[in-house]
Amino acid sequence: MLSSVPLTQPSPADHRIPVVIHTADPLSGAGVTHHLGPHPAIELVDSAADHPPTDTSRVVAVFVADTLDDTTLMRLRRLMRRDGARTVLVVHRLRESDLLEIIASGVSVVLWRHEVSSARLFEAVTAASRGEGDMPAELLGRLMTQIGSLARTIPGGTAALTGGLTPREVEVVRLVAEGLDTKEIAAALNYSERTIKNNLHALTTRLHLRNRAHAVAHAVREGYI
Repeated sequence: MLSSVPLTQPSPADHRIPVVIHTADPLSGAGVTHHLGPHPAIELVDSAADHPPTDTSRVVAVFVADTLDDTTLMRLRRLMRRDGARTVLVVHRLRESDLLEIIASGVSVVLWRHEVSSARLFEAVTAASRGEGDMPAELLGRLMTQIGSLARTIPGGTAALTGGLTPREVEVVRLVAEGLDTKEIAAALNYSERTIKNNLHALTTRLHLRNRAHAVAHAVREGYI
């Protein structure tokens, strides 16, 4: 007698992308849920859940805003600091001055609200989950123009921009120099411990530094602390 075998198997939870939705209004949240909820590769996670995913590095936050005013930017920074989640920013308008700000905060995926569809939003979330960048071509062009302008005004030019420390990295390395451990730094800066570890790993890897002590020595030598 042949045993019955299901033709399809449910997607294992480990293969699904945990997504947390952050919006200022219920209607926007319902829209994101409508687009992503039915997708079998997406697991919508309640940001206020009692048992959120333990591996926050896998979580993708979809942050929806009309514009990035000071209050909204503060909410975005707090999200990045607290959770360290990879973030998809869905926005209607974006000021020139906000571009470098959001990149420095760790946002590398930006989607215009008028371009949102189920397929496009899933594509953006997938890019974020892989640590890839994804933004409209005109935004990328504006960003490159800003970086070029900065490179012409900073001693060392482009090398200084690509080889330097971000404001967040300076904060972290300064506290390392003061003798704080990962848990203490996370508490002082209102980040998760995983975010601190990720920042230090990214810094040492990018600048080819051996360890935390080497990172502190580099920061001191370059005048950051």
